[in-house]
Amino acid sequence: MSRPTALIADDEEGMRQQLRSRLQDAWPALEIVAEAANGIEAVALAGQHQPDIVFLDIRMPGLSGIEAARMLFNRCHLVFVTAYDQYAIEAFEQGALDYLLKPVGGERLKTTCTRLQALIGHQPSNIERQLSQLLTHHSKPTAAAPEYLRWIQAVVGANLRMISTREVLFFQADEKYTRVQTEQSEVLIRKTLKELADELDPNEFWRIHRSTLVRVDAIQEVTRDLRGRQMVRIRNHPELLEVSRGHTHLFQQM
Repeated sequence: MSRPTALIADDEEGMRQQLRSRLQDAWPALEIVAEAANGIEAVALAGQHQPDIVFLDIRMPGLSGIEAARMLFNRCHLVFVTAYDQYAIEAFEQGALDYLLKPVGGERLKTTCTRLQALIGHQPSNIERQLSQLLTHHSKPTAAAPEYLRWIQAVVGANLRMISTREVLFFQADEKYTRVQTEQSEVLIRKTLKELADELDPNEFWRIHRSTLVRVDAIQEVTRDLRGRQMVRIRNHPELLEVSRGHTHLFQQM
C-alpha cells in the first residue's frame, strides 16, 4: 500500500516548517510531497502531485485558503490551519475535515491525523456526512462576527515566535517595522500599524497616536506632562506613551 501524501500551504515559511515537523511526530507514515506559499501555488501543486490531504492556511496572497478550497473540494481531504477562529463555519462549508488554530498543539494535531487516517482511501465527498458533528464540536453558529487577530507571528533569529494578542501591551511604528511590546520582551514585525489596526478588536486595542496602538486593559493611568500632553502609563512597563490631539477624546474626563 502506498504511503498517504499531503501538501502544506502557508505564506509563512516558519509555519510550514513547524507543521511539517509536528506532522512527522504525529503521523510518521505521512509523506509531505509539496509546500505552497500562496493559494495559487496550492491549487497548482495539488493538481501536479494529487495529494490525499491539503493543509491550508486561510489568509494567503493570490488565493485565500477558502478560495483554494473551493477549487480543491472533492479532490482531496482539506484541513484548515490558521490564527483566526471565526472562519470555522465557512471552512466546514468548503468541505474541510478539520480546523486547527495556530500554534498547532501536538495532541490536537494527533486527533486530526487519527480522523484523516480513517478517511484515507475514501472519497472526500464522504466528509460532508461528518460536518454537522464537527461543527458542534468546534463552532456554534452565531450571528456573523468580525474576525479579529489572535496571534502575532514574529521571526526571532532563525525561529518563528507566536505571540498571543493578550500578551501585547502596545504596538508602535518603527520605520519599516512595527514594535510589539509585551511585559517580557519586544520584537519587530513587518506588519504595518494600519494593518494591525484593521485586524485587531477595537474594543481591546485603541489607537492613541498615529504611531501607537495600546491594549486598553494594559493602561494603568493617564496623566499630563508639563506641556499639557496626555501621557499613558502602561502596567508593568516604565515607558510613557503620548496621546495625540486627535485621540484625546478617548480620555475625555482628563
